Order: sequence, then C-alpha cells, then structure tokens
Amino acid sequence: MSRVRPVPGGRAVEVEPERVLGWIGRFSTRHGEVAISVGQAEVVVTAADGATATFPTRGGTSVEEVVAKLAEPRRIGLVLVRLGGHSVGIAHGGRVEVSATDRKQVHGRIRAGGWSQQRFARRREGQARVALQAAADDVARVLVPRLGDLDSVVLGGDWQALDVLRDDRRLSDVFKLAEDRVLDVPEPRRTVLDEAAERARCVEIVIQDTRATDAGPGRMDTGEGA
Repeated sequence: MSRVRPVPGGRAVEVEPERVLGWIGRFSTRHGEVAISVGQAEVVVTAADGATATFPTRGGTSVEEVVAKLAEPRRIGLVLVRLGGHSVGIAHGGRVEVSATDRKQVHGRIRAGGWSQQRFARRREGQARVALQAAADDVARVLVPRLGDLDSVVLGGDWQALDVLRDDRRLSDVFKLAEDRVLDVPEPRRTVLDEAAERARCVEIVIQDTRATDAGPGRMDTGEGA
C-alpha cells in the first residue's frame, strides 16, 4: 500500500499524528528554516527555499495544540472496494470494532472476439453487479445505522467501484462524511482493513516544492529525508 500519492502541484504523505512535529523538524532540515501559520482550517509550513507543507487542523492555536488534537482518537468508517471484493468497518483509535468482508467471483477480461467474447462480457458484467451490490449492502448494514457515531469516513480501493456505490441512494450520507483522500489498497481482506484503520488516523500532509528537481532523479521526496 502506498503512503504517498500525487496531488496537483506536489504529493501527499501520510504521517502518524505523534510523528508530525518530528516530521516538520526533518522538513526544516531538508528545506531550510520554516515559518508556521496556524489557521482555522489548516496549518501551512513554509520553508526558506519556498517549499510548503500543509495539513488540516481540528482545533488549536499553536502547532503543538493542533497536533495534540489530531492525535485524539476518532471513530472512522472504512469502505474498501475493488471489483469482486470489499471490506467495510468502523475503527476507533486505529482498531477495527466491527466489520464485514466478502469476495465474489468476477472473471477477468478476455481478448478473443466474436459471440463467445460477448457472452463472456455479459457474464462478467453480471458478476460485477452482484459483487458491487453485495458491497453496497454491507456498507448500508454496517455504517448507515452508526453514522451518528462517526467522525468521518475514509475510502479505499478502486475509484470506479466506489463511484457505483456513491450512486446508491442508501449510502448518500456515508459519502457526505467521506474525506477527500482515497487509500491505495490491494484486494480488500480483513488484514487490509486493519492496516487501513491505522492509516485512517494518519495526518495527510501535502508537500509542494518550488523546484521541480528538488527530490532528485527518480526520488519522491516526502520531507523526511535525513
């Protein structure tokens, strides 16, 4: 699972709340002295070389207070979906409290042409519908009755599969709570859900550099280099 994802103009890295202050220190070592601005919605760290690191707040007027708030345990809904498999759960403080995981058979694509390919494609589409319906049913069963207890929802898996679930009217309030990020996960299993629960409590820091070559050839800089 990747903990770094590209975003417009830079990249986002997942950092455990307890490590954020140390991460800022390493960012400063790499990019130069930093100025920190704490706003109502986000913290912006600006380095001497023009690089910035931005992350959200949940209260606090200093970076230390912000980090303390970010480290407070939250109850988070998890929806991990890939074609054929899904894992849904609720985690508190990085530990899964309730979950549902299932796998349905969905055949891969074939290149052969003609009538047999069309028949195979129809069968595959039918299998995909069954699998995604099962995923939507588990989200409705596990998360919808507990929405009032959730602080947010974190999604993971395949965008197209998630978009199918997004169109299910039963799940509209689930997706209203969803964070912008979508975790990159392999085929959803219970072990994958457990790791996603730990990642969901991480702070996503968006890094933007003014120099295109800052990270060096073939290297993605997360601000944590020595």
